[in-house]
Amino acid sequence: MKFMKLGSKPDAFHSDYDSYTVRCVSSDLVTDFTVIVDNIKFHLHKFPLLSKSNRLQKLALTATEDNSNDVHLIQFPGGPKIFEICAKFCYGMTVSISPYNVVAVRCAAEYLEMTEDIERGNLIFKIDVFFNSSILSSWKDSIIALQTTTALPEYSEDLEITSKCIQSVVLKTAVDPGCVNWSYTCNRKLDAVDKVQEVEIGSVPKDWWIEDLCELDIDVYKRVMFSVIAKKRVEGGVIGEALKMYCVRWLPDCNDGFECDDRVEKYKSLIEAVISLLTHDKGVDCSCGFLLKLLKVSVLVGVDRLLCKDLIRDIGLKLDEASVRDLLIPAEDAQTVYDVELVQELVDLRFSRKSSEEDEKNDVVLISPQRCKTIGRLIDGYLAEVASDRNLSHTVFTALSRSIPDAARPVHDGIYGAVDVYLKEHPTLTKVEKKKVCELIDVKKLSAHASIHAAQNDRLPLRMVVQILFHEQVRATAAIKEAASANRAQEQDWEIKMPLRSKSLRTPSRMRFSDGDVKEVSSGGSMRLLPSSSRRFLDRFWVVGMGQRHGESKSTGTSGSSQSKSSSSSSRKHRYSIS
Repeated sequence: MKFMKLGSKPDAFHSDYDSYTVRCVSSDLVTDFTVIVDNIKFHLHKFPLLSKSNRLQKLALTATEDNSNDVHLIQFPGGPKIFEICAKFCYGMTVSISPYNVVAVRCAAEYLEMTEDIERGNLIFKIDVFFNSSILSSWKDSIIALQTTTALPEYSEDLEITSKCIQSVVLKTAVDPGCVNWSYTCNRKLDAVDKVQEVEIGSVPKDWWIEDLCELDIDVYKRVMFSVIAKKRVEGGVIGEALKMYCVRWLPDCNDGFECDDRVEKYKSLIEAVISLLTHDKGVDCSCGFLLKLLKVSVLVGVDRLLCKDLIRDIGLKLDEASVRDLLIPAEDAQTVYDVELVQELVDLRFSRKSSEEDEKNDVVLISPQRCKTIGRLIDGYLAEVASDRNLSHTVFTALSRSIPDAARPVHDGIYGAVDVYLKEHPTLTKVEKKKVCELIDVKKLSAHASIHAAQNDRLPLRMVVQILFHEQVRATAAIKEAASANRAQEQDWEIKMPLRSKSLRTPSRMRFSDGDVKEVSSGGSMRLLPSSSRRFLDRFWVVGMGQRHGESKSTGTSGSSQSKSSSSSSRKHRYSIS
């Protein structure tokens, strides 16, 4: 924080011993001038003050004409404390100017007309130099000065102090985090992703500025955020996180009561300002949970429903990100505990064919199957929570359940649980009403566990119990058949075909044709005609091998040709000669 000291004389102001409403100056000269500010009397001297203030000159002249030395300063900026600083400056006493009082002193100097026309180096000139060179160049000093402008809004606007502070703050929020070399407040716990990003960009997170802005009043904060959004140099997710942080800082918990709180109007104006910021630009990105909490508080403080229209639309487009607890919004009327009709509106917006301006052009809303299933589970859980409300009619209950497409509810265990709770808490339902409620359940989509429970549930109609038992029987039969077919398939997989003997695969087989030629059949199944000399030579070895293997020499005569016994005897002679 930066300071500026003016003057060199010691402080000579003191309070009167008889009354704290009188301030005097210790001096050998008798005071001849009295200035009254908010019932505080300052006994001063004319010369030091009139030499630097054009307005005091005019007022002193008017008082002299009325034979009086008293001057009344009505609605003086900053009150008696700031006037004393101006008076000490006129006396040349030491005063300290800081970000906390620079705006008030500047407005007071403007009120007293302490310009350069009266004296060179007057208070207005010195304050402007300090403000432009020191205050606006500092991040935290700019925010402190901006916050003090709320006490003097008219003067601050006329002197362009507010606009200068806002411009300084907005420009610094758009600075690359790697270039941030000034101090800032960051007490939040970062998750793993934020910590990685912080290390990558030089230990400065992207949203380094959001906590310091939380100290601003909502009117000033709103103007700053509008300027940040208009610059379009900050990511929408960071702006959404800034709005969330501000609401957490100033709004109480939704579970606390608002009826006896005297700050309800302040909360209401805050909610209205945040909603206007959220809907001002489509680039602002906030989580569905935060938007639902904002909607819940807006219901509690009585924000106009028309103002929440855009907020409800944004929530509807992100409904798959919500939780059951977030949807438990209190009803404005006393008929039901929770606003089920509002949730019905959110579901209709999500699954409608025209849920946004962009969708109106294409007349279609594309929702992934996974997100549909998420919304289906969400609404089933919500129905289970609100089913215990005795004032919840079966028409509202069934309407909300039927608003979910069939594709979003592949399993009916969730809706079965909700129906079970509803039937338990509403025992006075007629048979027709109970039938309509139970028609929400498709017994074919119940799991085995839910079917067992439903078959023993005496609150369900007998017809539905019979359908559940029949379906379970069909499912059990199908499971048995499937298991049997699986076993047969497994047995077929284990059947092994016996391979040919390995030796026969290595040894070429021999086939004799009617013309006496021998063809060799290779292991691959191809045949080729051998030359006559090679054929006779190999035939001898073939016969020898066959005879030795079977122990029968007569097996060589199996050729079946018309050759005589001379060929056989010749073959045997060769066999003996070899052996």
